[in-house]
Amino acid sequence: MPAAIETRNLTKQWGDLKAVDKLDLVVNEGECYAFLGRNGSGKSTTARMLLDFIRPTGGSSELLGGSGSDPDIRARVGYLPGDLNLPRTMTGRDAFNYFGGLRPSGESDVRDSLVERFGLDPTRPVRELSTGNRRKVGLILAFMNNPELLILDEPTSGLDPVLQEEFRDLLAERKADGATIWLTSHVMAEVARVADRVGLINEGKLVKELTFEELRHQATTEITFGFAEPVPPSAFEDVTSVAAVTQDGVDLVLSLNGPVGAVLKRAAELDAIRVETEQNDLDTIFIQLLSGEEQS
Repeated sequence: MPAAIETRNLTKQWGDLKAVDKLDLVVNEGECYAFLGRNGSGKSTTARMLLDFIRPTGGSSELLGGSGSDPDIRARVGYLPGDLNLPRTMTGRDAFNYFGGLRPSGESDVRDSLVERFGLDPTRPVRELSTGNRRKVGLILAFMNNPELLILDEPTSGLDPVLQEEFRDLLAERKADGATIWLTSHVMAEVARVADRVGLINEGKLVKELTFEELRHQATTEITFGFAEPVPPSAFEDVTSVAAVTQDGVDLVLSLNGPVGAVLKRAAELDAIRVETEQNDLDTIFIQLLSGEEQS
């Protein structure tokens, strides 16, 4: 399958700081690749180098078989930066008309549909917009020309939960239409909906790549079972995927690193009367996986 994004030893260094260190990355056409890491790990720097907004210290990158600096390539890419800066007097409509005019085959009906979908008033100037509404402008700019490739840096930052869900629906639709997606995120639900593969970056280095299913199974999650009477933690010690068990009165809190089927079966045999699950956020999962990488 052809690569929509490919980097070879891509490096960016400022003084003694290596923001990105010899990054080798391949994202196939039609794939959704989630690029995950803590703040300052090099995610946004990578995105800017892909589009040639900043030049690498070393190495190279290609988008859609060409250079991110090529206007013809950029016309096929939708980009949402982590921090969108527009002239304060510019309205959303001004931005859509201006940037839409830089690309061929602009479809005003798609843009208008997105404006309605995200509930944006396009007549208000940027200086009057909240953080969430500025984010809406950026999302519409990224999606309105139906790009082949989407590069999205923390796309739902500042959006309320309802609009975050709307964005996830839109992302799934574009992926189903064949778009390639590269995104950074701290939101598990965002990654879970569409990600095929995940790359973990730490201090500028790509430390691990895995499928989303592997991410789901490798990351420790917690499940709490309540019982009418105390049950000893040893009752789960031989169950596959149980990493640890702690007791809290009549509750047992299990840390899991795999499938839950056998765990639920044992809990039923022990007459559990309550079950609660807690889904770790991506920051926690990243730290868990990174710790395992450092120990291996």
